[in-house]
Amino acid sequence: MNAIKPLVKAFFIPGMLFLGACCHEAPVVVTPPPPPPPPPHVEIVIPGLGDVFYDFNKSELRTDAVEQLKTNANWIKAKGDKVVIIEGHCDERGTNEYNLALGERRANSAKDYIVNLGVDPARLKTVSYGEEKPLAEGHNEEAWAQNRRAHFVPE
Repeated sequence: MNAIKPLVKAFFIPGMLFLGACCHEAPVVVTPPPPPPPPPHVEIVIPGLGDVFYDFNKSELRTDAVEQLKTNANWIKAKGDKVVIIEGHCDERGTNEYNLALGERRANSAKDYIVNLGVDPARLKTVSYGEEKPLAEGHNEEAWAQNRRAHFVPE
């Protein structure tokens, strides 16, 4: 009997531990997948408010700009008391001072047209960023054309 005791201890106890471990149903924890990477910088577009684009070195409204300004004016009128900031932007060509002045003329031309459509001028603010906040990165006509704009932001 004394010879059996060590044999029982050697096989019985580890066997019971093995059976206990196999029969125990612990919940399986699955780690969630990592979040997707943030999207690249994208400018937020408000439905109904669209950008107005300009020709090189100009602040006069183009025919396609007139239609967009009518849409913007209707959106502003429908929002009651919402104040909208009109940002004037330029491409990278020209001096900083010149582009700030051109951006101001662009923002004011858009504002004047919307005011003529019946929007209260107290609900419109203008600011010029010149070349400081480009929409498109690049040093070609395609990028420059996207950066010559008046951008509308509800406050």
